Amino acid sequence: CKIQLADFLGSLSNSLLELPFPELLFGLADTAKKNFGGGNTAWEEKTLSKYESSEIRLVEIIENLCDSSNFECNNMVEEHEELIEKWWFKLKKKYPDLFKWFCIETIEVCCPAGTYGPDCLACHGGSERPCHGNGHCDGDGTRGGDGSCSCKKEYTGQFCLDCSSGYFSSLRNETHSVCTACHAACKTCTGSSNKDCQDCKEGWIKNEDGACVDVDECAASPCKDHQYCLNTDGSFSCKACDASCVGCTGEGSEKCKTCASGYAKEDEKCTDIDECNLPEKVCTKENQDCVNTSGSYKCVCSEGFEDKDGTCVQTEVESETTEPSHAEHVDL
Repeated sequence: CKIQLADFLGSLSNSLLELPFPELLFGLADTAKKNFGGGNTAWEEKTLSKYESSEIRLVEIIENLCDSSNFECNNMVEEHEELIEKWWFKLKKKYPDLFKWFCIETIEVCCPAGTYGPDCLACHGGSERPCHGNGHCDGDGTRGGDGSCSCKKEYTGQFCLDCSSGYFSSLRNETHSVCTACHAACKTCTGSSNKDCQDCKEGWIKNEDGACVDVDECAASPCKDHQYCLNTDGSFSCKACDASCVGCTGEGSEKCKTCASGYAKEDEKCTDIDECNLPEKVCTKENQDCVNTSGSYKCVCSEGFEDKDGTCVQTEVESETTEPSHAEHVDL
């Protein structure tokens, strides 16, 4: 029932569970710091003392509890304003904990932390450590719920004392349980190392020492011709070879089995052949230039020329034309 600001946007049917206690308590603390300036004069001491329990301070707090556009929040404050005023002027010293007096004992919509339901019964595992600290108690702090535990991923069971698959118990007694993750190779285990696996996960296999070790799937060459195999813990992946390769054993042009067309071996790497610098011209048509590309080249028309049906012809330059001048019409 410790309500957060965002919870105020809930439905009106749940309004009693969404009273803005944090904002009220913040208002109490914030206005307690109010200073009238000057110094610690007797007048100021007296004025501050009056302000501390004044209706002015209470009005300031209530007015700032909700955003003006939040109808539900403002409606809730208005509905219970008389009770808040009663506590403020008559009961604050006797019952300093507004949350306990108002929500739990007076309007009875909340329960103490660690309890749930109409009678505020202790959550499974006890009110001090609901669900043994390993989960969430349904209805914790409210008059609803059934007290059942929703366990964290490491834990399972009615009281969140047992370990989920992939975890082992590193500490266990009647009130405490600590579950720790198994080694990445283990499906189930009794300890933290790969030798403590009861069963290996897929992609792992037990060796002669009884430890679960990674299976090297790449040894079976599972990838396509233009790919190389990358072994990983418990699995593998196929990666594309470099564009300069025809088949490869790893990443980069230095891992090519054979160089692709347009590439040649140079310093143990497949390097692009600059066809434009070969002794024999590759662009043989008139008015053509050669442009080298990765693994190939292309022939383009020289500057001032354009391609027309496979032939580079001179680009026509539009001549400047002038509009014929019109004779002025003169009225006689």
